[in-house]
Amino acid sequence: MDANEKFEYWLDIARYDLETAEAMLTSKRWLYVVFMCQQAIEKLAKGLYIIYIDDEVPRIHNINAIISKYSDKLVEKVDEDTKEFFRVLSSYYLNNRYPEYITHVSTQISESEANRILLKSKEVFAWLLTLKP
Repeated sequence: MDANEKFEYWLDIARYDLETAEAMLTSKRWLYVVFMCQQAIEKLAKGLYIIYIDDEVPRIHNINAIISKYSDKLVEKVDEDTKEFFRVLSSYYLNNRYPEYITHVSTQISESEANRILLKSKEVFAWLLTLKP
């Protein structure tokens, strides 16, 4: 696969994850709304990594760290508000999937927070797509 084909692969699964976040909102699973948003943005950032770096993506989940590897090549820079959103979103990556951890984290996410994260994720997703050369 060339870099564009790999990008399309990452884009397809990123879109699927964003659609899954919407489904989780409908089913009122707030934790999984934000987790799937994190996954969608991370995967799109990894797709862009392949376009800009033309190498296999790093096995990391911090969105800012992924984008920082090619940020010097971007025509439009990532602003501080978006970096902060990436930081917050990255904190929702479920590294620990034990039931007590999930229960603890899920109590910290309200319906309004899940809605806010989903809306912002859609906005940022669309913006990230504009960064593909």
